[in-house]
Amino acid sequence: MSGRVHPATAALGALPYAVMALVILVDLTAGPAAGFLPLISLGPAFAGLTGSWRRTALIGVLSFVLCLVLGMYDGLFTGQRGHTALLSVAGVTVAGVVAAVMRRRREAELANVRSIAEVAQRVLLRPVPRVAGRLSVAVSYTSAVAEARIGGDLYEVVASPYGVRALIGDVQGKGLEAVETAAVVVGAFREAAYDEPDLTAVGTRLERALERDLPDEKFVTAVLAEAGAGPTITLLNYGHPAPLVARPDGAVAYLTPPRRALPLGLTAHGEDGPEPYDVGFAPGDQVLFYTDGVTEARNGDGQFYPLDERAGLLKEPDPQAAVDAIRADLVEHTGGPLHDDAAMLLIRYRTA
Repeated sequence: MSGRVHPATAALGALPYAVMALVILVDLTAGPAAGFLPLISLGPAFAGLTGSWRRTALIGVLSFVLCLVLGMYDGLFTGQRGHTALLSVAGVTVAGVVAAVMRRRREAELANVRSIAEVAQRVLLRPVPRVAGRLSVAVSYTSAVAEARIGGDLYEVVASPYGVRALIGDVQGKGLEAVETAAVVVGAFREAAYDEPDLTAVGTRLERALERDLPDEKFVTAVLAEAGAGPTITLLNYGHPAPLVARPDGAVAYLTPPRRALPLGLTAHGEDGPEPYDVGFAPGDQVLFYTDGVTEARNGDGQFYPLDERAGLLKEPDPQAAVDAIRADLVEHTGGPLHDDAAMLLIRYRTA
């Protein structure tokens, strides 16, 4: 592993010394009348923003000594100017040391939060099986909150006695409440996918779980899928963006449900649940499930990401490479960080 220091880090480390050297040069050339000597306190000030408290204290001591020597050279201690400059350096050094200590504490807290988030991600969004029966599976997840690692999007794949069952969803809202809701839905799905022989019954179990554990009308758009032994895949869409199917001959289509249904968690409105619908699923076919963070991502001109036009990227032989290619293209489309969580789940019917 290379021991090289990043150029930006090296530049920040050298900044306090460069500032002090510049102040010394100006003071020696322009003379004490220019009044630049107190600016030597910028050395420990910049050190406190980037370095440890020990390094900040050392640079502060160096700055104090330089200020003392220059003040004596300029004859400033016959009045108040030299003492004022020394007090400025001492005060800024103390402030810089305190800032460095507080910054290191915040960095340690952030590291702990990252570790907890990684554990939570492994529990909530554990790795899906790469191969499940006749299917190959790949996922991609990008949180809009970079430090959080996880958000309100969810997915799961379960190899049940009734076929391979998959779930992808998007929770209303953000933050810890969204993560809590996602945990309820994923936990209920993992249990119901093994127990219920009917996909509609699995959806009903998810509804009951949300109604029981989250009574504040939180809702989740979701798609449930089941690939059994037959040449079809069954879908159950709760107000979620329609999955995209890509055929071996290059044909691409959105698998729109026969009737629009409300999201999970809104059964109190009295409308009927979604109707399950079957779609042809043969060797070489693949279905891409995604959240709206993918299709609603905009570029600099305000144009949405054209997922169906990018379906050619799914021709990658490795399913995970195909999903990663879509994700890379999505990031290139937006030209920067995503503004919403984006999850993708690809299910491919393996060929011989």
